[in-house]
Parts: sequence; C-alpha cells; structure tokens
Amino acid sequence: MRKVGLFEAKQKLSELVERAGRGEKIGITRRGKLWAIIGPVSVDTDVDKIFEGMEKIRQRAKSLRGTTIKDLIEEGRM
Repeated sequence: MRKVGLFEAKQKLSELVERAGRGEKIGITRRGKLWAIIGPVSVDTDVDKIFEGMEKIRQRAKSLRGTTIKDLIEEGRM
C-alpha cells in the first residue's frame, strides 16, 4: 500500500482516485500516522442469488393470482 501525506492527497486527489479505481489501495497520513485508506469498491454481485430472488418473487406472484387487495390486507392482520 502506497502512503501519501494529506497535503499531497489534496493536491493529487483525482490521480489517487483513478489509481484506487484500478485496484490500488492508498493510505493517507496525517502527521505521519495513517488516517484513511482509499481503495477500489468491492462489489459482491452474485448473479445466481439475484435470479433466485427473482424466481421467488415470480412464484409469490403466481400464488397471488385472483387475490384482491382486501385479501392481502386481511392476511396481514392475522
């Protein structure tokens, strides 16, 4: 991890963000102590989980065919 001082980070913020976006972690120091770390965003997208969730919604919608809003409200009261 590369470390830069706060003053330098202010001067080169765009460059540091660009580097972080490419996967590098950068530590920002203040008075010689590490205060913050910027790095890439970790996106944990599991496509299979998304499709499983969509299928559950589809199945629920199928089971509700012919159900009125009144039925749903009463179901929630029980």
